[in-house]
Amino acid sequence: MSRYYITTPIYYVNDVPHIGHAYTTVAADVLSRYYRADGADVLFLTGTDEHGAKVAAAAEARGESPQVFVDLIVDRFISAWKDLSISNDTFIRTSSDRHKAGAQAFLMRLYDSGYIYKGVYDGLYCVGCERFLTEPELTSSGLCPDHQRAPVPYSEENWFFRLSAFGDQILRAISNPKAEHHFSIEPSARKNEILGKLRLGLQDISISRKTVEWGIPLPWDRTQTCYVWVEALMNYVTAIGYHDDRETFLKYWPADLHLMAKEILWFHTVIWPAMLMAIGLPTPKKVYAHGFFTLNGRKMSKSLGNVVSPTELVERFGVDASRYLLLSEFPFGIDGNISLDSFASRYHADLANDLGNLLNRTVNMVNRYLDGACPAAPAERSPEDRILADVAGDLSQTVRLALDRLEFTGATDAIRATVSRTNRYVDVTQPWVVARTDRARVSAILYHLIETLRLIGIELLPFMPNRAASLLTQIGVPAAAAGTRTWGGFADWSRVVQRPEPLFPRLDT
Repeated sequence: MSRYYITTPIYYVNDVPHIGHAYTTVAADVLSRYYRADGADVLFLTGTDEHGAKVAAAAEARGESPQVFVDLIVDRFISAWKDLSISNDTFIRTSSDRHKAGAQAFLMRLYDSGYIYKGVYDGLYCVGCERFLTEPELTSSGLCPDHQRAPVPYSEENWFFRLSAFGDQILRAISNPKAEHHFSIEPSARKNEILGKLRLGLQDISISRKTVEWGIPLPWDRTQTCYVWVEALMNYVTAIGYHDDRETFLKYWPADLHLMAKEILWFHTVIWPAMLMAIGLPTPKKVYAHGFFTLNGRKMSKSLGNVVSPTELVERFGVDASRYLLLSEFPFGIDGNISLDSFASRYHADLANDLGNLLNRTVNMVNRYLDGACPAAPAERSPEDRILADVAGDLSQTVRLALDRLEFTGATDAIRATVSRTNRYVDVTQPWVVARTDRARVSAILYHLIETLRLIGIELLPFMPNRAASLLTQIGVPAAAAGTRTWGGFADWSRVVQRPEPLFPRLDT
Protein backbone atom coordinates (compact mmCIF):
# COMPACT_ATOMS: atom_id res chain seq x y z
CA MET A 1 0.00 0.00 0.00
CA SER A 2 1.76 3.18 -1.17
CA ARG A 3 -0.94 5.70 -0.30
CA TYR A 4 -4.18 5.55 1.63
CA TYR A 5 -6.87 8.24 1.63
CA ILE A 6 -9.50 7.73 4.34
CA THR A 7 -12.42 9.98 5.26
CA THR A 8 -15.02 10.25 7.96
CA PRO A 9 -18.28 11.99 7.12
CA ILE A 10 -18.20 15.68 7.86
CA TYR A 11 -20.28 16.12 10.97
CA TYR A 12 -23.34 18.35 10.96
CA VAL A 13 -22.96 21.26 13.37
CA ASN A 14 -26.50 21.89 14.46
CA ASP A 15 -25.34 20.36 17.76
CA VAL A 16 -22.17 19.51 19.69
CA PRO A 17 -20.09 16.32 19.22
CA HIS A 18 -21.13 13.11 20.99
CA ILE A 19 -19.73 9.59 21.21
CA GLY A 20 -21.56 8.56 18.02
CA HIS A 21 -19.28 10.96 16.16
CA ALA A 22 -16.32 9.65 18.18
CA TYR A 23 -17.09 6.05 17.21
CA THR A 24 -16.55 6.72 13.51
CA THR A 25 -13.62 9.06 14.01
CA VAL A 26 -11.68 6.76 16.34
CA ALA A 27 -12.17 3.89 13.89
CA ALA A 28 -10.73 6.00 11.08
CA ASP A 29 -7.86 7.06 13.30
CA VAL A 30 -6.95 3.46 14.19
CA LEU A 31 -6.78 2.55 10.50
CA SER A 32 -4.77 5.68 9.70
CA ARG A 33 -2.24 5.02 12.45
CA TYR A 34 -1.93 1.35 11.50
CA TYR A 35 -1.26 1.99 7.82
CA ARG A 36 1.10 4.89 8.56
CA ALA A 37 3.17 2.62 10.78
CA ASP A 38 3.20 0.13 7.91
CA GLY A 39 4.80 2.71 5.63
CA ALA A 40 1.77 3.98 3.69
CA ASP A 41 1.42 7.64 2.72
CA VAL A 42 -1.84 8.22 4.61
CA LEU A 43 -4.18 11.17 4.23
CA PHE A 44 -6.88 11.18 6.91
CA LEU A 45 -9.69 13.71 6.46
CA THR A 46 -12.45 14.74 8.81
CA GLY A 47 -14.39 17.96 9.18
CA THR A 48 -17.70 19.72 9.65
CA ASP A 49 -20.81 20.26 7.55
CA GLU A 50 -21.93 23.80 8.34
CA HIS A 51 -24.63 24.92 5.91
CA GLY A 52 -28.36 24.32 5.68
CA ALA A 53 -31.68 25.35 7.18
CA LYS A 54 -31.23 23.51 10.49
CA VAL A 55 -27.95 25.29 11.21
CA ALA A 56 -29.47 28.66 10.35
CA ALA A 57 -32.44 27.92 12.63
CA ALA A 58 -30.19 26.83 15.51
CA ALA A 59 -28.14 30.01 15.14
CA GLU A 60 -31.26 32.16 15.09
CA ALA A 61 -32.56 30.45 18.24
CA ARG A 62 -29.37 31.51 20.02
CA GLY A 63 -29.50 35.02 18.63
CA GLU A 64 -26.29 34.59 16.64
CA SER A 65 -25.30 34.78 13.01
CA PRO A 66 -24.82 31.39 11.35
CA GLN A 67 -21.07 31.98 10.99
CA VAL A 68 -20.58 32.87 14.66
CA PHE A 69 -22.67 29.86 15.67
CA VAL A 70 -20.77 27.35 13.52
CA ASP A 71 -17.41 28.74 14.64
CA LEU A 72 -18.32 27.95 18.25
CA ILE A 73 -19.55 24.44 17.47
CA VAL A 74 -16.58 23.62 15.23
CA ASP A 75 -14.23 24.50 18.09
CA ARG A 76 -15.99 21.82 20.14
CA PHE A 77 -15.33 19.22 17.45
CA ILE A 78 -11.68 20.20 17.13
CA SER A 79 -11.31 20.03 20.92
CA ALA A 80 -13.04 16.63 21.08
CA TRP A 81 -10.69 15.14 18.49
CA LYS A 82 -7.71 16.56 20.35
CA ASP A 83 -9.02 14.96 23.57
CA LEU A 84 -9.18 11.59 21.77
CA SER A 85 -5.71 11.87 20.19
CA ILE A 86 -7.16 11.87 16.67
CA SER A 87 -4.36 12.14 14.09
CA ASN A 88 -6.27 13.61 11.14
CA ASP A 89 -4.03 15.20 8.51
CA THR A 90 -6.55 17.83 7.48
CA PHE A 91 -9.87 19.26 8.65
CA ILE A 92 -12.37 20.62 6.14
CA ARG A 93 -15.04 23.18 6.98
CA THR A 94 -17.79 23.75 4.44
CA SER A 95 -17.96 27.43 5.43
CA SER A 96 -14.29 27.88 4.46
CA ASP A 97 -13.34 29.83 1.36
CA ARG A 98 -11.45 26.83 0.03
CA HIS A 99 -14.48 24.56 0.15
CA LYS A 100 -16.79 27.21 -1.30
CA ALA A 101 -14.47 27.81 -4.28
CA GLY A 102 -13.97 24.07 -4.83
CA ALA A 103 -17.68 23.31 -4.57
CA GLN A 104 -18.56 26.01 -7.08
CA ALA A 105 -15.93 24.68 -9.50
CA PHE A 106 -17.40 21.17 -9.10
CA LEU A 107 -20.96 22.45 -9.56
CA MET A 108 -20.03 24.38 -12.70
CA ARG A 109 -18.49 21.28 -14.19
CA LEU A 110 -21.64 19.34 -13.28
CA TYR A 111 -23.76 22.00 -14.97
CA ASP A 112 -21.59 21.87 -18.09
CA SER A 113 -21.99 18.07 -18.23
CA GLY A 114 -25.59 18.49 -19.38
CA TYR A 115 -27.09 16.58 -16.45
CA ILE A 116 -28.50 19.69 -14.73
CA TYR A 117 -31.90 21.16 -15.59
CA LYS A 118 -34.48 23.47 -14.05
CA GLY A 119 -37.79 22.17 -12.78
CA VAL A 120 -40.38 22.44 -10.04
CA TYR A 121 -40.24 20.25 -6.98
CA ASP A 122 -43.67 19.46 -5.61
CA GLY A 123 -43.68 16.94 -2.79
CA LEU A 124 -42.97 16.28 0.89
CA TYR A 125 -40.04 17.74 2.80
CA CYS A 126 -38.78 16.73 6.26
CA VAL A 127 -37.30 19.71 8.06
CA GLY A 128 -35.42 17.44 10.49
CA CYS A 129 -33.75 15.44 7.71
CA GLU A 130 -33.41 18.47 5.45
CA ARG A 131 -34.40 16.29 2.53
CA PHE A 132 -37.37 15.29 0.42
CA LEU A 133 -39.18 12.07 1.26
CA THR A 134 -41.23 9.83 -0.97
CA GLU A 135 -44.41 8.06 0.13
CA PRO A 136 -42.71 4.62 0.45
CA GLU A 137 -40.17 6.12 2.88
CA LEU A 138 -42.86 7.24 5.34
CA THR A 139 -44.34 5.17 8.16
CA SER A 140 -47.85 3.75 7.87
CA SER A 141 -49.01 6.89 9.69
CA GLY A 142 -47.37 9.16 7.12
CA LEU A 143 -44.50 10.21 9.38
CA CYS A 144 -40.77 10.54 8.83
CA PRO A 145 -39.35 7.31 10.33
CA ASP A 146 -36.40 9.14 11.92
CA HIS A 147 -38.18 12.17 13.36
CA GLN A 148 -41.69 10.77 13.84
CA ARG A 149 -43.39 13.82 12.45
CA ALA A 150 -45.22 14.51 9.23
CA PRO A 151 -43.18 16.05 6.40
CA VAL A 152 -44.55 19.32 5.07
CA PRO A 153 -45.88 19.86 1.53
CA TYR A 154 -43.29 21.78 -0.46
CA SER A 155 -43.32 23.35 -3.89
CA GLU A 156 -40.47 25.36 -5.35
CA GLU A 157 -38.61 25.94 -8.58
CA ASN A 158 -35.20 24.27 -8.23
CA TRP A 159 -32.30 22.95 -10.26
CA PHE A 160 -32.27 19.18 -10.67
CA PHE A 161 -29.57 16.58 -11.25
CA ARG A 162 -30.52 13.82 -13.70
CA LEU A 163 -29.75 10.98 -11.28
CA SER A 164 -32.08 8.67 -13.21
CA ALA A 165 -29.52 8.50 -16.04
CA PHE A 166 -27.01 6.64 -13.85
CA GLY A 167 -29.01 3.76 -12.37
CA ASP A 168 -27.69 0.99 -14.61
CA GLN A 169 -24.14 2.30 -14.46
CA ILE A 170 -24.14 2.39 -10.66
CA LEU A 171 -25.63 -1.11 -10.50
CA ARG A 172 -22.79 -2.41 -12.68
CA ALA A 173 -20.18 -0.48 -10.70
CA ILE A 174 -21.32 -2.07 -7.43
CA SER A 175 -21.97 -5.58 -8.77
CA ASN A 176 -19.08 -6.17 -11.14
CA PRO A 177 -15.45 -5.81 -9.95
CA LYS A 178 -14.34 -5.39 -13.58
CA ALA A 179 -16.85 -2.64 -14.37
CA GLU A 180 -15.80 0.93 -15.00
CA HIS A 181 -16.09 2.99 -11.81
CA HIS A 182 -16.28 -0.16 -9.67
CA PHE A 183 -16.51 0.42 -5.94
CA SER A 184 -17.39 -1.85 -3.03
CA ILE A 185 -20.01 -1.39 -0.33
CA GLU A 186 -19.48 -3.09 3.01
CA PRO A 187 -20.74 -4.87 5.03
CA SER A 188 -22.53 -7.08 2.53
CA ALA A 189 -25.95 -6.44 4.10
CA ARG A 190 -25.57 -2.74 3.26
CA LYS A 191 -24.57 -3.60 -0.29
CA ASN A 192 -27.67 -5.75 -0.74
CA GLU A 193 -29.83 -2.98 0.69
CA ILE A 194 -28.52 -0.47 -1.86
CA LEU A 195 -28.79 -2.92 -4.76
CA GLY A 196 -32.41 -3.61 -3.85
CA LYS A 197 -33.27 0.08 -3.89
CA LEU A 198 -31.41 0.66 -7.15
CA ARG A 199 -33.40 -2.05 -8.90
CA LEU A 200 -36.58 -0.11 -8.13
CA GLY A 201 -35.26 2.72 -10.31
CA LEU A 202 -33.88 6.20 -9.62
CA GLN A 203 -35.58 9.57 -9.64
CA ASP A 204 -33.90 12.86 -10.45
CA ILE A 205 -33.05 14.95 -7.39
CA SER A 206 -33.26 18.63 -6.60
CA ILE A 207 -29.81 20.05 -5.89
CA SER A 208 -30.75 23.60 -4.91
CA ARG A 209 -32.91 25.65 -2.55
CA LYS A 210 -34.40 29.05 -3.18
CA THR A 211 -35.41 29.79 0.39
CA VAL A 212 -32.21 28.76 2.21
CA GLU A 213 -29.70 31.60 2.33
CA TRP A 214 -27.08 29.91 4.53
CA GLY A 215 -25.37 27.91 1.82
CA ILE A 216 -23.19 28.13 -1.30
CA PRO A 217 -24.81 29.95 -4.25
CA LEU A 218 -25.00 28.07 -7.53
CA PRO A 219 -22.39 29.59 -9.84
CA TRP A 220 -24.87 29.88 -12.75
CA ASP A 221 -27.86 31.03 -10.65
CA ARG A 222 -26.98 32.98 -7.54
CA THR A 223 -30.62 33.21 -6.48
CA GLN A 224 -30.37 29.60 -5.30
CA THR A 225 -28.02 27.83 -2.90
CA CYS A 226 -26.74 24.29 -3.25
CA TYR A 227 -28.71 21.64 -1.35
CA VAL A 228 -26.65 20.86 1.77
CA TRP A 229 -26.63 17.09 1.24
CA VAL A 230 -25.20 17.56 -2.26
CA GLU A 231 -22.72 20.25 -1.27
CA ALA A 232 -21.40 18.26 1.70
CA LEU A 233 -20.34 15.34 -0.51
CA MET A 234 -17.94 17.57 -2.42
CA ASN A 235 -15.76 18.04 0.67
CA TYR A 236 -13.91 14.82 -0.15
CA VAL A 237 -12.40 16.46 -3.22
CA THR A 238 -12.33 20.14 -2.20
CA ALA A 239 -10.23 19.24 0.85
CA ILE A 240 -7.46 17.71 -1.27
CA GLY A 241 -7.12 20.41 -3.89
CA TYR A 242 -9.73 19.62 -6.54
CA HIS A 243 -9.65 23.20 -7.84
CA ASP A 244 -6.43 24.66 -6.41
CA ASP A 245 -3.85 21.88 -5.95
CA ARG A 246 -4.02 19.50 -8.87
CA GLU A 247 -0.89 17.58 -7.87
CA THR A 248 -2.27 16.65 -4.43
CA PHE A 249 -5.69 15.87 -5.84
CA LEU A 250 -4.32 13.49 -8.46
CA LYS A 251 -2.07 11.86 -5.86
CA TYR A 252 -4.84 10.93 -3.42
CA TRP A 253 -8.06 10.66 -5.41
CA PRO A 254 -9.97 8.35 -5.53
CA ALA A 255 -10.48 7.82 -1.81
CA ASP A 256 -9.60 4.37 -0.55
CA LEU A 257 -12.29 4.41 2.12
CA HIS A 258 -15.34 6.53 2.95
CA LEU A 259 -16.28 5.59 6.51
CA MET A 260 -19.70 6.51 7.96
CA ALA A 261 -22.84 5.45 9.78
CA LYS A 262 -25.47 3.63 7.75
CA GLU A 263 -28.01 6.48 7.76
CA ILE A 264 -26.10 8.37 5.04
CA LEU A 265 -25.17 5.37 2.92
CA TRP A 266 -27.53 6.22 0.04
CA PHE A 267 -25.93 9.62 -0.52
CA HIS A 268 -22.45 8.10 -0.63
CA THR A 269 -23.19 5.04 -2.76
CA VAL A 270 -25.69 6.45 -5.26
CA ILE A 271 -25.79 10.25 -5.41
CA TRP A 272 -22.04 10.84 -4.90
CA PRO A 273 -20.88 8.21 -7.44
CA ALA A 274 -23.39 9.53 -9.99
CA MET A 275 -22.08 13.08 -9.55
CA LEU A 276 -18.51 11.85 -10.03
CA MET A 277 -19.46 9.80 -13.09
CA ALA A 278 -21.21 12.82 -14.59
CA ILE A 279 -18.01 14.89 -14.54
CA GLY A 280 -15.64 12.04 -15.41
CA LEU A 281 -13.94 11.48 -12.05
CA PRO A 282 -13.20 8.05 -10.52
CA THR A 283 -15.46 6.81 -7.74
CA PRO A 284 -14.16 5.98 -4.24
CA LYS A 285 -12.81 2.45 -3.87
CA LYS A 286 -14.82 1.44 -0.81
CA VAL A 287 -17.74 2.77 1.21
CA TYR A 288 -18.17 1.21 4.65
CA ALA A 289 -21.24 1.92 6.78
CA HIS A 290 -21.10 0.83 10.40
CA GLY A 291 -24.16 0.27 12.55
CA PHE A 292 -25.83 2.38 15.23
CA PHE A 293 -25.48 1.90 18.93
CA THR A 294 -27.75 2.52 21.85
CA LEU A 295 -26.57 3.63 25.28
CA ASN A 296 -27.77 1.37 28.08
CA GLY A 297 -30.38 0.00 25.69
CA ARG A 298 -31.80 3.40 24.71
CA LYS A 299 -31.20 5.71 21.78
CA MET A 300 -29.12 8.74 22.73
CA SER A 301 -31.33 11.82 22.92
CA LYS A 302 -31.10 15.28 24.39
CA SER A 303 -34.66 14.91 25.64
CA LEU A 304 -33.65 11.78 27.58
CA GLY A 305 -30.54 13.49 28.91
CA ASN A 306 -28.31 10.55 27.98
CA VAL A 307 -26.05 12.13 25.36
CA VAL A 308 -22.39 11.51 26.25
CA SER A 309 -19.68 13.74 24.85
CA PRO A 310 -16.20 12.47 23.95
CA THR A 311 -14.78 14.73 26.66
CA GLU A 312 -16.98 13.11 29.32
CA LEU A 313 -15.83 9.67 28.20
CA VAL A 314 -12.18 10.71 28.38
CA GLU A 315 -12.63 12.27 31.82
CA ARG A 316 -14.00 8.98 33.12
CA PHE A 317 -11.79 6.39 31.39
CA GLY A 318 -8.82 8.29 29.96
CA VAL A 319 -7.98 8.87 26.30
CA ASP A 320 -6.59 5.48 25.35
CA ALA A 321 -9.05 3.36 27.29
CA SER A 322 -11.94 5.33 25.75
CA ARG A 323 -10.64 4.57 22.26
CA TYR A 324 -10.17 0.88 23.04
CA LEU A 325 -13.54 0.48 24.76
CA LEU A 326 -15.50 2.17 21.95
CA LEU A 327 -14.17 -0.22 19.32
CA SER A 328 -14.10 -3.46 21.31
CA GLU A 329 -17.66 -3.54 22.67
CA PHE A 330 -19.35 -5.17 19.64
CA PRO A 331 -18.56 -5.84 15.94
CA PHE A 332 -18.17 -2.64 13.93
CA GLY A 333 -20.54 -3.39 11.08
CA ILE A 334 -23.65 -4.16 13.12
CA ASP A 335 -25.98 -2.36 15.51
CA GLY A 336 -25.12 -2.79 19.17
CA ASN A 337 -25.42 -1.45 22.66
CA ILE A 338 -22.83 0.17 24.89
CA SER A 339 -22.97 0.65 28.61
CA LEU A 340 -20.73 2.77 30.77
CA ASP A 341 -20.96 0.06 33.44
CA SER A 342 -19.79 -2.49 30.87
CA PHE A 343 -16.97 -0.12 29.90
CA ALA A 344 -15.90 0.07 33.54
CA SER A 345 -15.96 -3.73 33.92
CA ARG A 346 -13.89 -4.30 30.80
CA TYR A 347 -11.52 -1.47 31.74
CA HIS A 348 -10.66 -3.32 34.93
CA ALA A 349 -10.70 -6.82 33.42
CA ASP A 350 -8.93 -6.27 30.08
CA LEU A 351 -6.74 -3.27 30.78
CA ALA A 352 -6.01 -2.77 34.47
CA ASN A 353 -5.88 -6.44 35.51
CA ASP A 354 -4.79 -8.49 32.48
CA LEU A 355 -2.54 -6.10 30.56
CA GLY A 356 -1.52 -3.71 33.32
CA ASN A 357 -0.61 -6.44 35.77
CA LEU A 358 1.28 -8.41 33.12
CA LEU A 359 3.48 -5.42 32.38
CA ASN A 360 3.92 -4.54 36.04
CA ARG A 361 5.05 -7.95 37.20
CA THR A 362 7.27 -8.53 34.16
CA VAL A 363 9.16 -5.29 34.70
CA ASN A 364 9.43 -5.96 38.42
CA MET A 365 10.84 -9.46 37.79
CA VAL A 366 13.42 -8.18 35.28
CA ASN A 367 14.55 -5.65 37.87
CA ARG A 368 14.61 -8.22 40.67
CA TYR A 369 16.20 -11.20 38.92
CA LEU A 370 18.27 -9.57 36.14
CA ASP A 371 19.13 -6.19 37.70
CA GLY A 372 16.93 -4.41 35.12
CA ALA A 373 18.88 -5.62 32.08
CA CYS A 374 16.71 -6.96 29.24
CA PRO A 375 17.62 -10.60 28.64
CA ALA A 376 19.11 -11.92 25.43
CA ALA A 377 17.33 -14.50 23.27
CA PRO A 378 17.98 -17.96 24.76
CA ALA A 379 19.76 -20.72 22.88
CA GLU A 380 17.14 -23.27 23.92
CA ARG A 381 13.37 -23.14 24.36
CA SER A 382 10.96 -25.19 26.38
CA PRO A 383 7.65 -26.38 24.87
CA GLU A 384 5.87 -23.58 26.75
CA ASP A 385 8.31 -21.04 25.29
CA ARG A 386 7.59 -22.24 21.78
CA ILE A 387 3.83 -22.08 22.26
CA LEU A 388 4.01 -18.49 23.51
CA ALA A 389 6.40 -17.49 20.71
CA ASP A 390 4.05 -18.97 18.11
CA VAL A 391 1.01 -17.21 19.59
CA ALA A 392 2.79 -13.85 19.78
CA GLY A 393 4.36 -14.33 16.36
CA ASP A 394 0.95 -14.88 14.77
CA LEU A 395 -0.58 -11.77 16.36
CA SER A 396 0.54 -9.32 13.69
CA GLN A 397 -1.02 -11.28 10.82
CA THR A 398 -4.27 -11.75 12.74
CA VAL A 399 -4.53 -8.02 13.50
CA ARG A 400 -3.69 -7.07 9.92
CA LEU A 401 -6.36 -9.35 8.46
CA ALA A 402 -8.92 -8.02 10.95
CA LEU A 403 -8.17 -4.34 10.29
CA ASP A 404 -8.12 -4.83 6.52
CA ARG A 405 -11.71 -6.04 6.96
CA LEU A 406 -12.54 -3.31 9.51
CA GLU A 407 -13.11 -5.98 12.15
CA PHE A 408 -11.90 -3.95 15.10
CA THR A 409 -13.24 -6.40 17.67
CA GLY A 410 -11.37 -9.17 15.84
CA ALA A 411 -8.15 -7.22 16.32
CA THR A 412 -8.78 -6.38 19.98
CA ASP A 413 -9.93 -9.93 20.72
CA ALA A 414 -6.67 -11.28 19.27
CA ILE A 415 -4.62 -8.87 21.36
CA ARG A 416 -6.60 -9.71 24.49
CA ALA A 417 -6.19 -13.45 23.85
CA THR A 418 -2.43 -12.99 23.52
CA VAL A 419 -2.33 -11.09 26.82
CA SER A 420 -4.33 -13.86 28.47
CA ARG A 421 -2.04 -16.57 27.04
CA THR A 422 1.01 -14.66 28.30
CA ASN A 423 -0.42 -14.41 31.81
CA ARG A 424 -1.01 -18.16 31.71
CA TYR A 425 2.62 -18.64 30.62
CA VAL A 426 3.75 -16.74 33.72
CA ASP A 427 1.58 -18.92 35.95
CA VAL A 428 2.88 -22.14 34.36
CA THR A 429 6.59 -21.24 34.23
CA GLN A 430 6.65 -19.60 37.70
CA PRO A 431 9.78 -17.48 37.21
CA TRP A 432 9.79 -16.50 40.91
CA VAL A 433 10.41 -20.17 41.75
CA VAL A 434 12.90 -20.83 38.93
CA ALA A 435 14.95 -17.76 39.91
CA ARG A 436 16.05 -19.47 43.12
CA THR A 437 18.09 -22.10 41.29
CA ASP A 438 18.42 -21.39 37.55
CA ARG A 439 19.38 -17.88 36.36
CA ALA A 440 19.67 -18.99 32.70
CA ARG A 441 16.14 -20.38 32.71
CA VAL A 442 14.60 -17.36 34.41
CA SER A 443 16.37 -15.19 31.83
CA ALA A 444 14.78 -17.24 29.03
CA ILE A 445 11.34 -16.90 30.59
CA LEU A 446 11.69 -13.14 30.99
CA TYR A 447 12.97 -12.80 27.44
CA HIS A 448 9.79 -14.43 26.16
CA LEU A 449 7.69 -12.13 28.33
CA ILE A 450 9.48 -8.98 27.22
CA GLU A 451 9.39 -9.91 23.53
CA THR A 452 5.70 -10.82 23.71
CA LEU A 453 4.92 -7.50 25.42
CA ARG A 454 6.81 -5.73 22.64
CA LEU A 455 4.63 -7.35 19.99
CA ILE A 456 1.48 -6.63 21.99
CA GLY A 457 2.54 -3.00 22.37
CA ILE A 458 3.12 -2.55 18.65
CA GLU A 459 -0.34 -3.89 17.80
CA LEU A 460 -1.91 -1.68 20.48
CA LEU A 461 -0.28 1.54 19.22
CA PRO A 462 -3.07 2.37 16.72
CA PHE A 463 -5.74 1.79 19.38
CA MET A 464 -3.97 3.28 22.38
CA PRO A 465 -1.11 5.45 21.11
CA ASN A 466 -0.17 6.93 24.47
CA ARG A 467 -0.49 3.93 26.79
CA ALA A 468 1.04 1.55 24.26
CA ALA A 469 4.02 3.91 23.92
CA SER A 470 4.35 3.88 27.72
CA LEU A 471 4.28 0.07 27.71
CA LEU A 472 7.08 -0.07 25.16
CA THR A 473 9.15 2.50 27.01
CA GLN A 474 8.83 0.55 30.27
CA ILE A 475 10.24 -2.62 28.68
CA GLY A 476 13.23 -0.77 27.24
CA VAL A 477 11.98 -0.20 23.70
CA PRO A 478 11.81 3.29 22.16
CA ALA A 479 8.21 3.55 20.93
CA ALA A 480 9.30 5.42 17.81
CA ALA A 481 11.54 2.50 16.79
CA ALA A 482 9.86 -0.53 18.29
CA GLY A 483 11.16 -2.96 15.70
CA THR A 484 9.33 -5.25 13.32
CA ARG A 485 6.05 -7.05 13.96
CA THR A 486 7.84 -10.41 13.87
CA TRP A 487 9.18 -12.48 16.75
CA GLY A 488 12.77 -11.49 17.52
CA GLY A 489 12.45 -8.32 15.43
CA PHE A 490 14.19 -6.02 17.90
CA ALA A 491 17.78 -6.33 19.10
CA ASP A 492 18.67 -2.93 20.57
CA TRP A 493 17.15 -3.43 24.03
CA SER A 494 17.96 -1.02 26.82
CA ARG A 495 17.16 -1.45 30.49
CA VAL A 496 13.59 -1.72 31.71
CA VAL A 497 12.36 1.08 33.95
CA GLN A 498 13.12 0.75 37.63
CA ARG A 499 9.60 1.50 38.78
CA PRO A 500 6.81 0.51 36.40
CA GLU A 501 4.06 3.06 35.89
CA PRO A 502 0.52 1.69 36.16
CA LEU A 503 -0.85 1.68 32.61
CA PHE A 504 -4.48 1.81 33.71
CA PRO A 505 -5.03 2.91 37.32
CA ARG A 506 -8.18 1.54 38.88
CA LEU A 507 -11.22 3.75 38.43
CA ASP A 508 -12.80 5.63 41.28
CA THR A 509 -16.31 4.28 40.78
